Amino acid sequence: MLRGIVVGMSDGTIPQSDVISVEFDGYVATVWLDRARSMNAFAHDFWEDMPRIMEALGERTDVRAVVIAGKGRAFSIGIDLKAFGPMFTNDGIDPSLDPPPGSEVAKRHILYQSIKDLQRAFSAIAQCPKPVIAAVHGHCIGAGVDLITACDIRYASADASFSVRETKIAMVADVGTLQRLPHIIDPGRMAEIVFTGRDFAAAEAHEMGLVSRVLEDRESLHTAAHELAQEIAANSPLAVQGAKAVLAAGEGRTVEQNLDYIALWNAAFIGSHDFAEATSAFLEKRPPEFRGE
Repeated sequence: MLRGIVVGMSDGTIPQSDVISVEFDGYVATVWLDRARSMNAFAHDFWEDMPRIMEALGERTDVRAVVIAGKGRAFSIGIDLKAFGPMFTNDGIDPSLDPPPGSEVAKRHILYQSIKDLQRAFSAIAQCPKPVIAAVHGHCIGAGVDLITACDIRYASADASFSVRETKIAMVADVGTLQRLPHIIDPGRMAEIVFTGRDFAAAEAHEMGLVSRVLEDRESLHTAAHELAQEIAANSPLAVQGAKAVLAAGEGRTVEQNLDYIALWNAAFIGSHDFAEATSAFLEKRPPEFRGE
């Protein structure tokens, strides 16, 4: 296991964290939610550390795929209500602010910026140029669902349970679920689970398309997610990351606009070393050795 040394270096050094740990195996990085005693509830450190870690992994040429998993009994029970309790009981404003905001508008601005800062943690996952796979076991509640909707692929173990819980605590989910989930599952099913806040099991999550595979147990889940990441990492990183970029760019565009976009993309990248290597390897009947250039 590797825990980083410094924060936010442009050379891809992994930031140090007390709540997230990172392991490397070849070209695969596993990001562990590492607060098992609290069932990986997201306290203040998480929201600062996750975007820095994902940005660092995105910069590393020796990382081609990322798995996000949780240690302990659960993937995550969402936001840590104990840690954020003082804010929730103080109209959403951190009571330790010195000086306190002087007007109601100042309070609203601080709260707005605080929400935007929380959103950045999951947007960093969605914006990571490398494919990101969520491996979900046990509870995945509230902000845990926000996190996995920012991932490209989601696997679950049979014991996993999910809930977009915010309506049950008088909140509207505000860090990504309501924006990303409509691109993953049917809008009617989304409305049902969001409005009710009910729990649903891995089998239903698979049936609705939230997760693409359900594995027997936690061990087989982590094995399957890692094997998938390794299979992805064996391909040309230029091609894989290019495919992710083209898919993201296609949102909101017409088919014709997307066809023109991919034509421009391949006109720029088709002459890569990896493409020549793939052709040579095929003709020579050997595995290709991609360099990502």
